[in-house]
Amino acid sequence: MILSTTPTLEGRAIREYCGIVVGEAILGANVFKDLFANIRDIIGGRSGAYEKELSKAREIAFAELKERAEELGANAVVGIDLDYEVVGQNGSMLMVSISGTAVVV
Repeated sequence: MILSTTPTLEGRAIREYCGIVVGEAILGANVFKDLFANIRDIIGGRSGAYEKELSKAREIAFAELKERAEELGANAVVGIDLDYEVVGQNGSMLMVSISGTAVVV
């Protein structure tokens, strides 16, 4: 499966457009991770706990995107857009949404 943020693939012709595909993941942030992230914010540095959660959510969303594209008979997804949001009560959850156009090249 070829994944690209560009609307076309250099050197390849798009033979068929299969439709828009989306992958989404929402993960809850742990109270202890929040506490340590707040401490990091005070003393500086990166929040490894949140970075790991974002990475995990992104992997899940990409896996869903690929699965949905394959179900449509596509072998590539072009025009991919990634969105990150904080949702839930008091921003207690992390959401990654990935969308693109499933195509056959």
